[in-house]
Amino acid sequence: MSISPIFDPVAWNLTDEQAALATKTRNLAATNFAPRASTFDREAAFPTENYKDMAKAGLLGICIPESEGGMGADLKTYMIAAAEMGRFCGATALTFNMHVSSCLWTGFLLDGLGLDAAIRKQHNDMRKLHYNRILNDGKIYSQPFSEGGAAAAGFKAFGTTALKTDGGWIVNGKKIFASLSGHADYYGALCTALQKPDDKHSRRNTMYLAVAADAQGVSVEGEWDPLGMRGTVSRTLIFKDVFVADEDQLMPLGVYPSAAVRWPHMFMTLTPTYMGIAQACYDFTVAYLRGEVPGTPPVKRRMYPTKQIAVAQMRVMLDQTKSTWFQAISEAKPDPSQDSLMRAWSAQYTVMENANHLAQLAIRTCGGQAMLRSLPLERLYRDSRCGSLMLPWTAELCLDKLGKGALYNPGESDDD
Repeated sequence: MSISPIFDPVAWNLTDEQAALATKTRNLAATNFAPRASTFDREAAFPTENYKDMAKAGLLGICIPESEGGMGADLKTYMIAAAEMGRFCGATALTFNMHVSSCLWTGFLLDGLGLDAAIRKQHNDMRKLHYNRILNDGKIYSQPFSEGGAAAAGFKAFGTTALKTDGGWIVNGKKIFASLSGHADYYGALCTALQKPDDKHSRRNTMYLAVAADAQGVSVEGEWDPLGMRGTVSRTLIFKDVFVADEDQLMPLGVYPSAAVRWPHMFMTLTPTYMGIAQACYDFTVAYLRGEVPGTPPVKRRMYPTKQIAVAQMRVMLDQTKSTWFQAISEAKPDPSQDSLMRAWSAQYTVMENANHLAQLAIRTCGGQAMLRSLPLERLYRDSRCGSLMLPWTAELCLDKLGKGALYNPGESDDD
């Protein structure tokens, strides 16, 4: 049976490339990922088979520039395609984002910034190493971010440090909720660069290094038994005196802090997973009430007014979510206006919260049988609850940014 796209190419004015990549991702996820999703969830197991399928389909290089042999997807194109993946396996889509971000940040995002010519050459030389690993060797990159403090939210320097040494850096620290831990080949770690051990930590000295998973001093600790997104296997990463060569930088020293400020929409790349989950909740409810869910009796429940009203409410919420999100990713660019940035925070909050609201409505509308673990709704509910907790733009931080952004002009304070 043909599955309609989340964003119809004609109605949403997608380019041919956007429509083709979304179709490719949707077909692969619906055919291969959906049947495996419950097993990965139940066992809290990493979706290794899905990554083999993505490598075969060339999707590991979706955001590697065409000039480097990849598919060359920009931010919007990637996010539309990734939403289709989240529709069928949230954990796969979320971990895929961690891999893709290493390519998106070093590719499309940085290519849109006016870097100094020498820095541009240095960066282009560096990224070839990482892109070749992905395209030629099928290597998987991760994006460990959180440390349990305020660094991931952008309020202080990262506690993980990289001390300069001959030919490279010595990395020490830990990352928590590190998706793909024990399964990625390289960890794209954000660290505070130090020239001397007693240097003051500063966010301006944030650097971005690819740490090999099999390097001496890298370990993975702790259990992984969370509420949702269980297949992400986000255990704690420990770096103890790990040597990382200079050529394994993902960005030249000093570039990441500027890129993070000038390209804030880069922090929206967690949202496609939850946009897909929101769509999946609606899809399941409609199919269930029509008696069309595989493995269930063909009993129709669509004739009851209460069910019709509930589906109508879900449709309104879904359309509002899609429209806000699509506008935000459509206008994403370097150095956005304050209004555009506030719309990005609003879209982030809307997707992360509404995905769970839609899951709740789906449960209430479909009733008790829909909560069986043989069906996907209870997994969608648990996975959807995790989105609003994710740094650097949690639901609470988005509201905080929106409130301050509405009441204070840039640079304004109550001391003025």
